[in-house]
Amino acid sequence: MKVMTSFSKLYKLLIRSKTGLAGFIIVLAVIIIAIIANWIMPHNPAQNDLSNTLLPPFWMEGGSTNYLLGTDNLGRDILSRIIIGSRVSLLVGVFSVLLAGFIGLLVGVLAGYYGKWIDTILMRFVDSFLAIPSILFILVVLTVFEPSIMTLIIVIGLTNWVAYARVVRGEVLSVKERDYVRASKSIGTNNTTIITKHIIPNILSSFIVISALSVATTIILEASLSFLGLGIQPPDVSWGAMLTDGRDYLATNWWIATFPGIAITITVLGIIFLGDWLRDILDPRNTLSKKGGV
Repeated sequence: MKVMTSFSKLYKLLIRSKTGLAGFIIVLAVIIIAIIANWIMPHNPAQNDLSNTLLPPFWMEGGSTNYLLGTDNLGRDILSRIIIGSRVSLLVGVFSVLLAGFIGLLVGVLAGYYGKWIDTILMRFVDSFLAIPSILFILVVLTVFEPSIMTLIIVIGLTNWVAYARVVRGEVLSVKERDYVRASKSIGTNNTTIITKHIIPNILSSFIVISALSVATTIILEASLSFLGLGIQPPDVSWGAMLTDGRDYLATNWWIATFPGIAITITVLGIIFLGDWLRDILDPRNTLSKKGGV
């Protein structure tokens, strides 16, 4: 009953927020498209058709309703490639954030709760990671190991955890000084129980918000790496790789790069809108948490 009440309250708050609702609809649509991609693609996204190369979108002269958004220089259907590319973007975005979030949460909680020498060692480790440009580290790893979806998830996750660690540490330093935590310590509650029942539940709001926004930046990062040729490799399809395919045709066949660029923009904006709404709702100090955002 409590779960149903909570969902009902969130639903009402979401309906009141225009940006939050727009973000939720966009994100939900992208997730559904990624899940059912194999059933809704009109063509094989990797199949070349040299008899139908560089066809414009269907509303332009020379276009065809068989290829609604046109074809690329190898005759591959742009719409089908965008649909299947959503799966790659979500997989890399979500799972790399889960990996980074897990590492950052673990390091931040240990550093913030135990403090002293543990905090000193872990934070110096974090500082050493911050001293290395993340994009440089990613490029080096991807040139050594064969780029793949799994490689991207691991390397992005291992470079983005420091932001989580610092945020979580700051939250833990505040939460552990509250009266209910002190009361638990005074009655002899062990540290593991305090961390799992009192610390982590009270920092989850900040963790969820930063995770949601990190998915957006990770999708852009994956597209950037694929654009440079260090991301997803053929025959797999990604939006960044599609931008690379259309780079040399911008002046004459603009649709090859434009539509995947639009897909990236809409998806990232949707995640940002939803993340901003979550921040407003989950932050008890924000008056918008009572109104549902803007």
